[in-house]
Amino acid sequence: MRTFNVSLPALFLLACLAGCGSSQPLRVTSLQLGRSVNADGTVGTFTTSFAPSDTIYVSVVTTGVGSGTLGVRWMFAGRVVGEPKKQVSYRDVAATEFHLQSGAGFPQGDYTVEAFLDGQSVGTRTFRVQ
Repeated sequence: MRTFNVSLPALFLLACLAGCGSSQPLRVTSLQLGRSVNADGTVGTFTTSFAPSDTIYVSVVTTGVGSGTLGVRWMFAGRVVGEPKKQVSYRDVAATEFHLQSGAGFPQGDYTVEAFLDGQSVGTRTFRVQ
């Protein structure tokens, strides 16, 4: 019968390879919509109803480890009114802020914002300007 001698550092390395690499990849956990944003990028005042003069914020909240491209598509009356993107690289929970503003004021009506991670849709929120 053959026996194997394995050192403690080798066992640690094997255990780490089995468990250390098990962190979750970057993924979107929520979309926050509101009138203000906190220092950490999360939305401070949640709402789905805005005045024409408001700045509209959406925070794309992610968890996990990785990098990618986050983007949002702002829509009104079937037209794209904004489509910003940001390259991100995170190691834990994080919030990426996007905003929409208009010096002339927004037309009243129903809007949507759709978020994307690496080009794949990860959620949509609807809101109203009144």
